[in-house]
Amino acid sequence: MESLPRKLNIDRDEDRISALPDELLLEIIERLDLPEAVRTGAVSARWHHLPYRLSRLHLDVGHFQGATLSEVMDAFTSAAQTLLSMVPFDECDCESDALKTLILTFYMSSPHLSSIGRTIEDLLSYGDTECLEFCISPPPSLLFAPLLAEFGKQFMSFSRAYPVAFQCLTRLTLKNLVFGHSDVTDLITACDELKHLTLSSCRLVDEQSALKIDTPCSGLGKLDFIRFRCERIELISVPKLTTVVCRSRRYENPLVRFGDVPKLHRVNLGYYANAWHAPLMLSDCLPSSSGNLSKLKLNFFCQTIWIQPEQPKHLTAIFRNLANVYLSGIFPECDLSWTLFILEAAPALQKLKLSRTKHACVKKPDDTAEKTNVVWEPSKDLKHLNLKLLMMFGFEEEVKVTNYIRLVLEHAVGLKRIKLHGEDPCKECNAIDPVRSQADEASRHRIKEQLILESSSAMKIIIC
Repeated sequence: MESLPRKLNIDRDEDRISALPDELLLEIIERLDLPEAVRTGAVSARWHHLPYRLSRLHLDVGHFQGATLSEVMDAFTSAAQTLLSMVPFDECDCESDALKTLILTFYMSSPHLSSIGRTIEDLLSYGDTECLEFCISPPPSLLFAPLLAEFGKQFMSFSRAYPVAFQCLTRLTLKNLVFGHSDVTDLITACDELKHLTLSSCRLVDEQSALKIDTPCSGLGKLDFIRFRCERIELISVPKLTTVVCRSRRYENPLVRFGDVPKLHRVNLGYYANAWHAPLMLSDCLPSSSGNLSKLKLNFFCQTIWIQPEQPKHLTAIFRNLANVYLSGIFPECDLSWTLFILEAAPALQKLKLSRTKHACVKKPDDTAEKTNVVWEPSKDLKHLNLKLLMMFGFEEEVKVTNYIRLVLEHAVGLKRIKLHGEDPCKECNAIDPVRSQADEASRHRIKEQLILESSSAMKIIIC
């Protein structure tokens, strides 16, 4: 009989975590929120230096408290100056101690901007930071229309005063600022390393004018316009641009116009439209020159369907490489057969996803009107060979869903999988009606059973 292994003689008072090498301790600390990560420096003398050796740091003004805006920004600025003060290189064990990623989220506060700018440029002088991100907005208590233009001017002055910091920016998010005619183009041009720009709830000084972005030498790869207010957005020349997101309560035909964007392959558009709005022709909106579009998302926010189905000949050049389509926020009463116009125009389509979004806590626009249905009949000889996956989220009407799937099966002869999902939890209130949820799940199972009886292929139907 083999002898039992000898028990280890462990001192119960021994701090075994502190005995770990710095590299492992930093791996642990970097998974904590910043306030918790900083507090680890107070655990013992052994841990004191660790917060200064983090390779990734996110300083968020929301983590700081104060009776006034000035006190909050004082605390934020002081923390930034302390944490970003570099350890002399000869005291470091290796180059991995350098701060590689820095994310700063702060308010436009004129007395503090110079301190923040100087601190960042001092850090950048070491040449080790690879990713620098800013998220900047006016203070929440000062979101008044007359002040937003002034905050916009302050921001542009800030960007010009600290050119080294902005040249090294890789991502920039701006909220609730008002820009002059050429400010956005000037900003992109000044940010040599900028890859991702988000403009949220911003606008032009003259909302009846167009935002024109002409940056032929920029490396910008992603542009997000979230509720940006202007007459239209013209992307004249953004040669490295791969992704555009545009979501707006204001509906124009079209709101975004694409010029020289040869690498664009992902487009995400979402508008609130009403029955009296003229529908949008995708052939007039999406870029046809490159033919690289592979992912398309359209969000209707449970309002009127704002696109007009078109004949394939108008879209084939645009959709020839389109592989993934997501149609989101389709209102519950809407017929679904119109969605097949995309299938007919996109021979390479592999994944089609549809979702219905309607929840009591979702606020509707004040000018919501009666929604109109969309009428479209696919060609009788349509045979799509490449569609492999159909996903449907939150659709409750059993007959409608069954008939729609039958229609897709009739024309998508290569379809391998169908996924039927219930309604996702609401992001605002996280609420799901358990009684309705059980009824919807039972309905999805009945749909599955019916389709299995009718289908002679080895198609897989998954209930989620």
